[in-house]
Amino acid sequence: MREPRITADIVWFGVPDRAIAAQAEALAATIADWHGRVVVHSSGALGSGELGALRRLGAKAVSAHPLMTFVPGVRTHLEGVGFALEGDAAAVRVVRAILADLGAESFRIQPRHKAAYHAWGMFASPLLIALLALTERVAQAGGVGPKAARRRMLPILRRTLENYAEHGAAPAFSGPIIRGDPETLRKHLRVLKRIEGAEAAYRALAQAALRYLPAKNRKALERALRT
Repeated sequence: MREPRITADIVWFGVPDRAIAAQAEALAATIADWHGRVVVHSSGALGSGELGALRRLGAKAVSAHPLMTFVPGVRTHLEGVGFALEGDAAAVRVVRAILADLGAESFRIQPRHKAAYHAWGMFASPLLIALLALTERVAQAGGVGPKAARRRMLPILRRTLENYAEHGAAPAFSGPIIRGDPETLRKHLRVLKRIEGAEAAYRALAQAALRYLPAKNRKALERALRT
């Protein structure tokens, strides 16, 4: 039986997070010399240490994670997408050059920051979609079906994102909290009790708004959220 060979200078692991280390160890067990090669994985939460089995055999390792969403049936272009790079300097240089050729951007990240970085991405896309799904349920309570809700929400969603992109979070913030209107919050909370998960999500997001965004009449708003 012939010994397996890898002739590529760069080996990029496209496997689930839980399989990265095991796959690296499997390759290390069959191919002994990794000097001169770069090994890459694209986990957002895990560091380049997952490729330690190959690093010990001479490879340079790096994790390269795109801050972008990928869903079935949608072709996503990488131009302008930021990749978080963590690992050996030589491997970072190689991957950075590849990303530049694709029109992507890159930035360095420390291993200790990867979990927080990945949670940031979770807030930016998957949890945002979860919020929009919940928003459709709130629209249904107001007599608007999901398809109509999605269509009618798009103008306010687009304007909100444009305001955020152009001016940042605080200048893009609007509504009863910035106006200091606790009675409106109470009305919202009463009706949201009828929708599973909506009241808790509303309270959590409103409390975050009070921590990080401008608001009038803060004490009265805090009392309304505690009620």
